Amino acid sequence: MTQRTGYIDDFGMDTISLAGPLEAKLQAIREAGFTQVMLKANDIVGHPGGVDAAVGLVKDSGLRVTGFQVLRDFEGLAGHLHDYKVDIAKAMLEMAHALGAPVLLACSSTSQHASQDIDALARDLRKLAMLAVPLGIKVAYEGLSWGRTVSEFTTAWEVVCRADAPNLGLGIDSFHILATDTSLDELDQLDADRIFLVQLADFMWQEIRSVEERIATARHFRVFPGEGVHSAQVADLVLRLDAIGYRGDYSFEVFNDDYQQLPLPLVAQRARRSALWLGEEVLRRSVPLPGRMTLKR
Repeated sequence: MTQRTGYIDDFGMDTISLAGPLEAKLQAIREAGFTQVMLKANDIVGHPGGVDAAVGLVKDSGLRVTGFQVLRDFEGLAGHLHDYKVDIAKAMLEMAHALGAPVLLACSSTSQHASQDIDALARDLRKLAMLAVPLGIKVAYEGLSWGRTVSEFTTAWEVVCRADAPNLGLGIDSFHILATDTSLDELDQLDADRIFLVQLADFMWQEIRSVEERIATARHFRVFPGEGVHSAQVADLVLRLDAIGYRGDYSFEVFNDDYQQLPLPLVAQRARRSALWLGEEVLRRSVPLPGRMTLKR
């Protein structure tokens, strides 16, 4: 068997999990021992010094950029709505390129104005992927658990396959899988090389009883892996992804109103505990080395 190496670098944080200015977020993530960060557009365009200053801060931080989020409601629109979304996509791709982000995250459409024709969705996503090619960016398509047509990774995978673009793949989000109770057995049908991003989170109740509760939980009360009541399923997800050959990044995407009221270092340390739990106890790849934690054999 080929020996593989890797460290806590396998895991990163989304800035969406932290309150405060971009500089403080980057510092807290770095001081918690992470080497990568998933950025959201608001962090960049909302910086008081402007986009160029925000890009400079990210590059000076020394953190590797996992990806850039999020393009919403892109696929399935027609006419002026489609043209409008293409303009938005181009602008987001340019920002991702400036940041050195290798992946743009696109979420499945929730718009009632969008077509439910799978082939139409695939055609639009192929166009998005082609726009990203000159910039060297991959597009990770994620099925939102309240998406109009695509609400599970299984359907997202069907759309990706129909689009048939080499730089278009899947974004996997544990929250949405848990919320829809999608069977993890379906992961065996995926091509691990076409999974471009995995985002991890949990939540505190056993089941979600309505779409409204699903949206509210997703946006306000996720918790880090190992903190919620679905730890076994999150661990199973990570192990199954590993078993099919996924060797990409994991990022903690935790929307939590309570965490927005805590000091950034406290929240970042919670994320670090999740990374060590997944690396040491779930994947069981740790090999003690001075100053760093090895997560892959």
